[in-house]
Amino acid sequence: MTVSEDERARLSTERDRVRDTYLAPREQRPATAARGIHHTALISGDVTRTVEFYQNVLGFPLIEMFENRDLPGSTHFFFDVGHGNALAFFDLPGVDPGEYAEVLGGLHHLAISVTRENWDAARSRLDAEGVPYQEESGSSIYLRDPDGARIELIADPLGEMYGHPVG
Repeated sequence: MTVSEDERARLSTERDRVRDTYLAPREQRPATAARGIHHTALISGDVTRTVEFYQNVLGFPLIEMFENRDLPGSTHFFFDVGHGNALAFFDLPGVDPGEYAEVLGGLHHLAISVTRENWDAARSRLDAEGVPYQEESGSSIYLRDPDGARIELIADPLGEMYGHPVG
């Protein structure tokens, strides 16, 4: 345990306060100003390796690729992750981004909802490729992509997590 029982109790009280202050019942919530996530962009150390992993191992088709407008020579490429959502990548030729690090404001993990059938198929491909992963609660697979980003494949439907609605 990384926090004491007293600290855990304090954190629980604070979480309850924030929830009670800001989380309105569904019927009282205003409509969101957003239309959805256009794309989430990660950094790729090797375009071919990233395409092979996300398309061939995880099952997300490559849907677009062009030069990054912000860095000449860089490739910006996208994968279809369902419902009009895209997972994008940049490579950074000539830039050393360093090793993956968990930092405040950084990516902890990206959870992608897949059907149970696709979850089982992805798990089989991960096994066949020797990609290490951690299975949790019978519906989540946590793994690291070739550049170290943490990915969760979750068999729960969109809007649900472990049998509880989220949203």
